[in-house]
Amino acid sequence: MARAARAIVLAASLFTLATGCAHVEHRRMVVTAYDPGGESCGWQRGRLLFWRKYVSAGPRKGERYTGRTASGTKPKTPRPGLFSWDTVRHPWMAPVRLVFFWNLLPRAGTIAADTRYYPFGTRIYVPGWGWGVVEDRGGAIKGPAHIDLFFSSRRQALAWGRQRLTVKVVAP
Repeated sequence: MARAARAIVLAASLFTLATGCAHVEHRRMVVTAYDPGGESCGWQRGRLLFWRKYVSAGPRKGERYTGRTASGTKPKTPRPGLFSWDTVRHPWMAPVRLVFFWNLLPRAGTIAADTRYYPFGTRIYVPGWGWGVVEDRGGAIKGPAHIDLFFSSRRQALAWGRQRLTVKVVAP
């Protein structure tokens, strides 16, 4: 276990050094939320085969909805790992992250942005949400001052709402 912990700390240190050398920019943005539901992602159920989902608008109207992002990945929410500031602020989460091994390593969430300004792979830190990677495009997201964060439920997305925040952008 100690060997694995040292490897994780080493990987986190290397990541910190790598992002420290990258171009970091602070920007004021409109940050909105989306969820996997039909209202946010633009799909509807079929009439005869109600369990199948179809794209309801846009150039792909009528095609099967796969649930994948524009870059081909499955959307995900961010998760702080065992070795993170979140564990320092909430020490009671450390045993939970140790028992459930998938919580050991941090995971970046999915962000939808205008890819003319933020290409796929751009890392963005959003206060109150965490680190995310641009992996999707949104139909209503235009310009460099708007991003859309993925939430796993409609309730969480509506609770986030629309906020103006200063985010940290790390170019790929």
